[in-house]
Amino acid sequence: MNPHVSKRIEFFLISLLTFFSFLILFVLRGIDDNRLISWLWTFSSVNITGFSLIIILGIIFAYIFTRRSFPKFSPSVFLFLLSFISVMPFWRAPEVIVDASRYFTQAKHLDVYGIGYFLKEWGRDIVAWTDLPLIPFLYGLIFKLFGESRAYIQIFTTFLFSMTVVLTYLIGKELWDEDVGFYGGLLLLGIPYLFTQVPLMLVDVPAMFFLTFAIYTFIKALKRGGSWIPLASFAIFLVFYAKYSAWLMLSVLGVIFLVYLIKNRGLGEEGSLRIPSPSRGEGEGGGVNSELLTPNYIHRGALIVSIAALLMGIVFWYKFDVFSEQLRLLISYQKPGLRRWEESFISTFFFQIHPFITVSALYSVYAAFKKKDLKYAIIVWLVLLVVMLGIKRIRYIIMVFPMLTLMASYGLKGARDKAIKRFVASCIIVSSIAIAMFAYLPFLQRMSVANLKEAGHFLNTLTEEDVVVFTLLQEDAVVNPAVDVSILDLYTDKRIYFEYHAAFVPPREAIERSPLRFTWEYKNPAYYENRNGPDKYAVVLISSETGSALPGHAVGKAADFHPTRVFSISEGVFQHKTFVTVYQADNRVHKSF
Repeated sequence: MNPHVSKRIEFFLISLLTFFSFLILFVLRGIDDNRLISWLWTFSSVNITGFSLIIILGIIFAYIFTRRSFPKFSPSVFLFLLSFISVMPFWRAPEVIVDASRYFTQAKHLDVYGIGYFLKEWGRDIVAWTDLPLIPFLYGLIFKLFGESRAYIQIFTTFLFSMTVVLTYLIGKELWDEDVGFYGGLLLLGIPYLFTQVPLMLVDVPAMFFLTFAIYTFIKALKRGGSWIPLASFAIFLVFYAKYSAWLMLSVLGVIFLVYLIKNRGLGEEGSLRIPSPSRGEGEGGGVNSELLTPNYIHRGALIVSIAALLMGIVFWYKFDVFSEQLRLLISYQKPGLRRWEESFISTFFFQIHPFITVSALYSVYAAFKKKDLKYAIIVWLVLLVVMLGIKRIRYIIMVFPMLTLMASYGLKGARDKAIKRFVASCIIVSSIAIAMFAYLPFLQRMSVANLKEAGHFLNTLTEEDVVVFTLLQEDAVVNPAVDVSILDLYTDKRIYFEYHAAFVPPREAIERSPLRFTWEYKNPAYYENRNGPDKYAVVLISSETGSALPGHAVGKAADFHPTRVFSISEGVFQHKTFVTVYQADNRVHKSF
């Protein structure tokens, strides 16, 4: 068969597979049990005919992109810019996960009271739940240096994501070649779920960056030594204090160490150093023997771990009481609770990750086994851990995604034709971005938590500089609405005053079993306390039902107020609802609160 005809057939088959893989998932969307953006919900109001047209146009665009020649760019620069620009439209999404309230609260303590206070009181006066301090500390520094704005946080988290894409490329290039690295980084854009997480004020995407950074610097430190050793040690230290689940993921460093130790035990292997030495018996000026010296990986590895352990130990000793209590809570509460919050692997690896990535990653296992490629163990280890331990919660395995896409890229090595490989990758990316942009993003914007975002922006238009917030707690509430105050604070420039008042508190047994237990153990931050009280202010009511009246303890303090705006968007899916009513007084000046 004519090679050109054969290639056209391949392009056509890939196009069909791209389109029909989407249609199959759409038909089977009822089995997607993702807790945030299940296809069952996100595609409920999507016109499938119009969306199918978007997928077809995306495939055509991918084909044109594949056939065109473009000026050569630095792969790192190209991957960084493409990933950063791709995420920017998702900055419009609200904070959809209530955990953001914790990270904002911890960060704001640093902004208000300073670095010294944060370091001293984190985990004590600053309630830390089961969070580690690194990422809230970085968020607090951003607030301190640039101002308390969500935009700066989103720029930062998007920067970390784009740097993760670049680091994935560099790891693949270091282990194999530029092609494996490039497509490994590029395929991170083929995970629609990631687009919903990057703009959020959480720790998962930053933790993914720090783990990927630690993997890359550890490989470089083993192979090159020198200044890479302290850099790798510091990177490991950062991972250790980013997220507790990252501790398990650090086991990949042991795999890296063993792989390089085994590969370099023989003469002439990668990483060996060839030096000339005089040959005995041939006299002066005679021949030269080549003596091969293998780098001392044991020495380098021990030095990296020792420095990292010293750094980690200093912080752990300083906050030993906090960390020990957090570990107790993790073992007694969160570990058993994982079974109540889990999602299926079908949902994670086929709906929330493009199925081509999963299939290619599975094929790569066979390809690596056939080649007896020992270095493959480095990228497969974390994915293997997730499967063996049954970690069925996609938020907890975000850190593993760079290794998964490197596996998929390794599998794509089987496609010898570069145009075919480029077309497959392009189809993955355009269809994933289409799903995230036209199904996930509109759904997120319809979630009731978007009312906090819209209310915050509305408050910024008012003449009142102060806002007094009340929350109304219904008996069937699954979340304590008091934590929504900090999310509202994230969206507005106004000074917020909040007087915590719990008319109803669930029984202790129910609180201890609640998947959102931290919201019921809420502690009102001192910076919201009403010391002197504002003289001119607006009033905000956060409740879980529309048309709710101000609670009894607030009526007397806002007697001359009337509602001016009600924010009542609802996606109709989640039990927890967040509705916001803004009240203003006619004369805008009132008695001291």
